[in-house]
Amino acid sequence: MEFLKIVRRRSFLSEVVYTVLNIALAVGIVLIIRATESPWLAVGLVLLSKWRVLAVRPRYWFVNIQSNLVDFIVSISTVIFLYTTYVGATDPSQKLIIMGILTALYIGWLLFLKPRSKRSYVVAQAGVALFTGVTALYIISYAWPASLVVLAMWLIGYATARHVFSSYDETHILFLSLLWGVVLAEIGWLAYHWTVAYAPLGLENVLFPRVSLTVFCIGFILHRAYDSFYHHQKVRGNDILLPILFTASIIIVLPLILNLLGASVTIGI
Repeated sequence: MEFLKIVRRRSFLSEVVYTVLNIALAVGIVLIIRATESPWLAVGLVLLSKWRVLAVRPRYWFVNIQSNLVDFIVSISTVIFLYTTYVGATDPSQKLIIMGILTALYIGWLLFLKPRSKRSYVVAQAGVALFTGVTALYIISYAWPASLVVLAMWLIGYATARHVFSSYDETHILFLSLLWGVVLAEIGWLAYHWTVAYAPLGLENVLFPRVSLTVFCIGFILHRAYDSFYHHQKVRGNDILLPILFTASIIIVLPLILNLLGASVTIGI
């Protein structure tokens, strides 16, 4: 019994340490951005916090990096959101509120969503990474060459697809992940030349690109189709009809709402 008490005590202590360190990471990112007015040291802190990825033999590095790509995408995207909010907001109270919300959401990711291993949570993790990654990419990539944007989109597609398929008993994970990466790369090339974004919060440097909503909806429909095929050996119409109607309504209605909240910005052709 004494041994069980010690185990419970250590487990509780490790949970407390884990929680404190993750909250400290989120707060530290905000403080660094405020102090330096630059995202680079915050990115360095994020990379430093992932030291356990490389705390194994070198032959396992590639596997660990692939397994943690989704977390990397969300973390780096959060840094970009916080930085663009800090430099884009002129009203101090508005800046404080938005950065506080973003920090709370990131803490929620670190403490509640990222550690989960149930399939539904894994799919949600990939969805968050897909949406935040594409949004952050198109916020900062307006001056990048098209090749870098396409490569980044491919990486986001590969990482999120691999994350989802790893929760299934799928024998073609690599092929399907590469295929979704190619689809996102194609969409990324098109969106690079014609990007429509919104500023719903009235912040000049904080834009919401439509492409992130589009790829998220496409990814959601494809996942529902795959899940239907995985369980029934065919794609049943009843399994994908509601997701298609739901995502179609989002694509049509949400841009109208965003147009009412803030003017759209068209970049490119």
